[in-house]
This record gives sequence, C-alpha cells and structure tokens, in this order.
Amino acid sequence: MKLTGIRSVEDLAAAGGAAGLSGKRVFIRVDFNVPLDKKTGKITDDSRIREAIPTIKLVMEAGAKVILASHLGRPKPGKTEGLSLEPCGGRLSELTGYEVHLPDDCVGDSPKKVIYDLRAGQICLLENLRFHEEEEKDDEGFARQLAELCDVYVDDAFGAVHRAHASVHALPRLMRERAAGLLLQKELKALTRLVDRPEKPYVAVLGGAKVSDKIDVVEALLNVVDTLCIGGAMANTFLAAQGKNLQKSRIEEDKLPLARTIMSKARDRGIQLLLPVDAVVASSIDATQGEPASVDAIPEGTMALDIGPRSIEQFGQAIERAKTVFWNGPMGLFETPAFSKGTFDVARIMSGASGFTVVGGGDSAAAVKQAGEQIAKGFDHISTGGGASLELIEGKRLPGVEALRSAEVSE
Repeated sequence: MKLTGIRSVEDLAAAGGAAGLSGKRVFIRVDFNVPLDKKTGKITDDSRIREAIPTIKLVMEAGAKVILASHLGRPKPGKTEGLSLEPCGGRLSELTGYEVHLPDDCVGDSPKKVIYDLRAGQICLLENLRFHEEEEKDDEGFARQLAELCDVYVDDAFGAVHRAHASVHALPRLMRERAAGLLLQKELKALTRLVDRPEKPYVAVLGGAKVSDKIDVVEALLNVVDTLCIGGAMANTFLAAQGKNLQKSRIEEDKLPLARTIMSKARDRGIQLLLPVDAVVASSIDATQGEPASVDAIPEGTMALDIGPRSIEQFGQAIERAKTVFWNGPMGLFETPAFSKGTFDVARIMSGASGFTVVGGGDSAAAVKQAGEQIAKGFDHISTGGGASLELIEGKRLPGVEALRSAEVSE
C-alpha cells in the first residue's frame, strides 16, 4: 500500500501563508470506536484516543480550528442511548487539556455554531456519525453536509479506511485539501513492510474462532510466509480435517475441505504449517479451570479452549527464529484466566523477539495490552485496525486511502 499521491498532514502544517492551516477549519476523521463498559458506560481501553493525539496537536499548533469526527458502535438510525461520543470527548480533554465541545449532531446548524465559536485550546467533536444511516451508505449528500463544516480534510482513522463510508470515502473526494494523518501514515508504513518484500524468515500466527473469517488472509499469507502457526478455535477445524477427534470442540464442519486444501497448498509450496500438538481442555466455555491434553487424545466430553504448553513452545521457537512476525487472533478463550496462557505467552515471546513484530489489531491487540504494558512496548507495531490491517495484507485496496490520492475533486 503506497502513499504515492497522498499528502501528509505535516506538509499542510508546514506550509506558510494561504497554503498553511492557520485559521482554517480542519476536519480530522479519527477512530474513537472504543470499547465501553456495558454497565457503567466508561471507556475500558483509550488506546485509539491516545493514538490520535499527535495529529490533533499538530493541527492545533498550526493555528487551525479542529473538528473531530468518528463513529462509535453500531447504533440504529437516530440517536442510540449509550453510544454518544461524550465519554470520548471527556477522555480526550483529560489527556490533552483541550476543551472539547460536543454539539448534539454531526451536521446542520448545531455543529456550525460550535465551530464558529471555537477559540484557542478548544476542539469540536461531532456527535456519532452513525446516528445518520447515510454514513454507512457512503451518501454524497451527507458528505456534502459534512464538507460545509470544513476547509481541509485529514484522515487519521486507520480502523475505518477499509469501509466505503461517507466520512472516509465520499467526503475526502469533495475536498481540494486532503491529507493523511500521522497515525494513518504510521499504520500504512508498518503494515506495508509485511507485504512488500518482508525480511525472511517470515512467520505468521493466526488465531480466533473461525477459518471462514480468515480465508482471504490465509491465501495471501501462503504467498509470502515461511511458517504459518494456527491456534485458537480455527485450529480445531484443521485438526479435524486431519482426522483427529476433537470431541466437543468448536469445528466448522463445512470448512473441512477448505482446511485440507490450505494444508495441501502449504505442503506444495514448502511452507511449514504448525498446528497445536496439545490443548487446554474443559467441559464447557464456562469452566474456570482446564487441563492439558494431546490433540490425539482429547478426553470425551471436553473441548479445546487454549493451545497447550508444547504448542506454545513450538510456536515460540518459530517466532524467535523469525525476522518478520505478524499475529492476528488469540490462541484461545483468553478472556478467561484459565485459558489465557497460550495467548499471553505468544505475546510475551513476540515482545522479546529480535525480528520485526506486528499485531494486527482486534482481539490480539487487546490481548497484548492485557498481557502488560512492558510486553506491549516490546512490539514494533500494534495496529489500531483489525479489519483494515487484514484487508491490507490481503492486497485489497482500502477505500479511505484511495480517496486521499491526488485526483480531480468531485464537483
């Protein structure tokens, strides 16, 4: 994914006079789609807000009026209780000292008034874009309403660039001045290293629940990796495809032929495909403790809920030898302490590895942070976008990135 033809927000901020940002209204599409506690409504992980701060500060210090926009969750059309961006505004204010004003909508007179009245040290955070169904429909009319609020467009929402939505696709194409934010540039630079002549040996570690969620990324990785480690519930389908009895373990029966095809492709291409040799098993996902068992002898009435100690060692040896490592998807039911060791140990081993290490967002990024601050610091890159990082590795074009490239502006 090249940045050819895409301006940087640094270029805009550095330009003087009329070409600069001073006095201009700058719309920054951020990704404040943060996890919220279902009971209290409080933010449980503010990483995405923290990651947006460098771009926000850069634009503020260039003398611009800053307008932030994001979606949060999957609201029904119209305002949905519990999905206002108000907690994000409060957290951003705590982290930066800026005064954050939240109008009651993202388009119309309410945000226009807030933006007009902005003074130094103040920010306008628009209300949840998805309160309008036109956002997800990439509606140009809605994008034009957003365009009325600003002079310059900056995309810093890597977690949303794989969606052709109005604020990331239709809107930038309406703007003469558009650029990539610092976070977006950092994400593209790190993830492109995994696609564009990665240093070998290259090891990919995939986990999560379903093979069906990862078909495209597996196909893409088989073209570049030397070793593919598969854990999590998706490994069960591969093991079942080898004829192993996984007892009550979750298996995608309709994907057994696909698993056999993938194993055959790996073998034909000389790729080492590592599957768990043991697992931590229990009678149900509600269990509070488990016991290790060989994948050749899973006890009757139990299910695999984490990779076992021998599998951790085998995956770890491959990671430690690698010069490039990509990880997406937990190794087990890591939210439950009894089944978190596989995921946390992979995180610890990757953190200490000498190669270039990248975590592809989603649950695996959350797991790394849960494993501890020091472990998280050891990674070269922890992506803020699970879906976007996978689509980039799959070689797909990301609508939000393509919309930033130099081209004729829609009239």
